[in-house]
Amino acid sequence: MTASRWTMSLILSGMALAAVHFALAQPPSSGTAPVAKAYFAGGCFWCMEEAFEKVDGVLEVVAGYMGGTVKNPSYEQVSAGQTGHAESVEVRYDPAKVTYTQLLEAFWRNVDPVTPDAQFCDHGNQYRAAIFYQTEEEKRAAEESKRAIEQSKRFSTPIVTQLTAASEFYPAEDYHQDFYKKNPIRYKYYKFTCGRAQRLEVVWGKS
Repeated sequence: MTASRWTMSLILSGMALAAVHFALAQPPSSGTAPVAKAYFAGGCFWCMEEAFEKVDGVLEVVAGYMGGTVKNPSYEQVSAGQTGHAESVEVRYDPAKVTYTQLLEAFWRNVDPVTPDAQFCDHGNQYRAAIFYQTEEEKRAAEESKRAIEQSKRFSTPIVTQLTAASEFYPAEDYHQDFYKKNPIRYKYYKFTCGRAQRLEVVWGKS
């Protein structure tokens, strides 16, 4: 082997070793998909959890409170209408599998958009329907979705669902999380007696 070839071989070997060291020094990939979050209020958060967790691409739904003025509110405070919060959900989703626009479609189909400060049997500002947008892009998408419903002439009265900027989200107490799964009999009784499914069928037709 000539001197020049020997030198080149050493250089290439050094480069290969450097590449191996660089690769080993990098943190391992988590292998998890990016998670996006979206926020909605549609009356009872137990029901909104169930509705969104049926959407393909949704990873998890957390029940909680948003839109109020009191830090770390309790369920008792919110349900009494003392804090300005609405029962809300944080929807954690894979944006590669479901879009924000598709989440908006699921939201509308699970609320009564023409009743102010109430949803079904639950009355009070804490049960209002709302879309809490985080960015200008989400705001535009929410406005477009609302406008499409208004232009459809499906409703003879105004759409009163709120579109408002997201504020701090406070997760609800543990016993509220996945309530429909942990307490199916009690949940189904509440949902039926509240007339939610019946009213949704009147508003949107059979799904």
